[in-house]
Amino acid sequence: MLAGPAAGDAALGDLVDTAVLLTSELAENSVLHAGTEFEVAAEITDAQVLVTVSDRGAGPLEAHLAQPRRRYGRAATHGRGLTMLTRLASAWGTRHDADGTHHTWFSLARPDGPAAPEVPDVPDAPASPPATFPARPDRTRWLLHLPAGLVDRLGPEELVAELVRRLREVLDAGSVLVEVDDGDGTGVREIARTGVPEHGGELSVVLPTTAPLRGALRITGLPPAAAQEAAAVREQAELVAHRVAMAIESAWLRGVDQRRRAWMTYLAETSELLSQSLDVELAVAVVPQVVVPRLGLWCAVHLADPLGRLRLAALTHADEDVLPELRAALDPAAAPPFGGRDPGHELRRRLAEVVRGEAGTVRFALPTDGVAVALRARGRTLGTLSVGRPDGRPHTPEDVVLIDDIARRAGLAIHNAQTTAAQVDVSQALQQALLPRALPIAPGLDLAAGYLPATAGSDVGGDFYDVLTIDASRWLVSIGDVCGKGARAAARTGTVRDVLRVLVRDGRPLPRAVEMLNDVMMEAEDPSQFCTLATALVTRPGPGEPRGLVADLVLAGHLQPVLVRAATADGPAGADLVGEFGTAVGLVPRLALTATRHHLAPGDTLLVYTDGVTERRRGGPHGNREQFGADRLLAAAAAAAGRPAAQVVDAVRRAVEGFSTDPRDDDIALLAVRAAP
Repeated sequence: MLAGPAAGDAALGDLVDTAVLLTSELAENSVLHAGTEFEVAAEITDAQVLVTVSDRGAGPLEAHLAQPRRRYGRAATHGRGLTMLTRLASAWGTRHDADGTHHTWFSLARPDGPAAPEVPDVPDAPASPPATFPARPDRTRWLLHLPAGLVDRLGPEELVAELVRRLREVLDAGSVLVEVDDGDGTGVREIARTGVPEHGGELSVVLPTTAPLRGALRITGLPPAAAQEAAAVREQAELVAHRVAMAIESAWLRGVDQRRRAWMTYLAETSELLSQSLDVELAVAVVPQVVVPRLGLWCAVHLADPLGRLRLAALTHADEDVLPELRAALDPAAAPPFGGRDPGHELRRRLAEVVRGEAGTVRFALPTDGVAVALRARGRTLGTLSVGRPDGRPHTPEDVVLIDDIARRAGLAIHNAQTTAAQVDVSQALQQALLPRALPIAPGLDLAAGYLPATAGSDVGGDFYDVLTIDASRWLVSIGDVCGKGARAAARTGTVRDVLRVLVRDGRPLPRAVEMLNDVMMEAEDPSQFCTLATALVTRPGPGEPRGLVADLVLAGHLQPVLVRAATADGPAGADLVGEFGTAVGLVPRLALTATRHHLAPGDTLLVYTDGVTERRRGGPHGNREQFGADRLLAAAAAAAGRPAAQVVDAVRRAVEGFSTDPRDDDIALLAVRAAP
């Protein structure tokens, strides 16, 4: 913008070149230093040429012009703009508007004008750099104000370094540094420093941060003038301290947020790992693996027995070479060193206090530094979790909170595993109670059985087999499959077995005994708990009768048994399905049953089984999966013809297991009755 009546006066002469040079210098500084757009205004009067360059930068002229910069690929002379203004301009100065606009002006006296050039009446327009003391508004503004674009490009520590540098320049101090303690136990660290510490005036200002974050701004080597203006110096230092505290606390909060997000992910992954196994030993073994090395160099889990005595259940260390020594100190079962002091005695005593509830979180120093917390679940103390200190630092309060959280999750996982293990023990004991402890041994009778549960877990299967000795020459052989699993199926299985035993012992014929069993089950009015049953009264013939055994067979909804015939002079070995199908027990009030009699010559075997054998599947989608089937059963049994009962059972079992490697989805029960040669 050009103003004035003499704008086109030819008498300006050489002033044009000087004005262009100085204007270019000011414009360049606005671009390089302020980083904003600028405006140039020129006013020509009879006495002078007045040029003003305006921008929205961060500091006064001397700050602008004192910055080193590169021009046309070479370093510019430091402070060249200030020297040029001082030498070439008749007068120059700066002023600042309330809206943040910064104006730098200079005037050039016209040679044909009055001797004394007119200096414009503008506020705050010194002909030399403003003094440091007392504090000046333009100095303070330059000290704290940074262009938004620059702030966006600077990281927190770079921003603090820039503020520290500016404070040192304004105060003309020897050095300024910022120290911060994050409150995590790592101690004080230096964030930024400028200059070299000097003797003389010193000043320390506490950073106004939120606990546990602490810090200080320290200034050394203050000039003598600072003592006369101590209040102004402290005010400027405190202003910078507030700005530094904002930057540091903002970065600290971001770090805290990132750490918390990382810990949340860590805890979620820990919960997932702990929940993957209901085996106590595996659940305990996982705990140290998720702790080391993130929360400590080593971790130990002690479990308490019903009397409160501790045993070392799991231990790991980041350095495996240290494990033997650490185990000797932590394992209560380890023998104390001969003639020496037991290094783990004090720690084990403290752990016992935790188990008894006499202490919460325990910090210990022997055998190494660390913390110990209780493993609790459902109001019961299961043991303790001990974690050694991380490498190079003690546990922070945040670490202890996380260890407590992991101990809570681990305690719950271990409790669930222990509860499941107890349930499995009860279920397995119940399952074994439904099977005979031992099969009878009698002359001319060879018995063998096999049982493969679908799962080794807490579910009790409905498959069962039973052999009852009625007298020296008669035995009741039964096998069945009660619908369902669990306690109800186990109860119904016990009912079927025991009622059938009582009825046959009382001398009732086998078909009538099965009918009366059906009456008992119908009284329960629970058709979902029916049972398939194959039962046979096996008799040893008397004198004068054909050698071997006689089996009177009744099938109540059960699969046909296999009669395996040994090779004789009259014919080869073979296997056939025998028996007549009947109605399952517990479904309808009246049964349709057919008793069939079968002679077992010496070496022949009657094999009864449950549907887990023939319905064993493999490959393909569920609807198209191939079954083991009756043909494969007959082939496997025929291959073992003439052999002892145990070998027949084993041959069929191996054939079924070799047919498919998929997990079993049904129980398998096998019972073989052989007429011994």
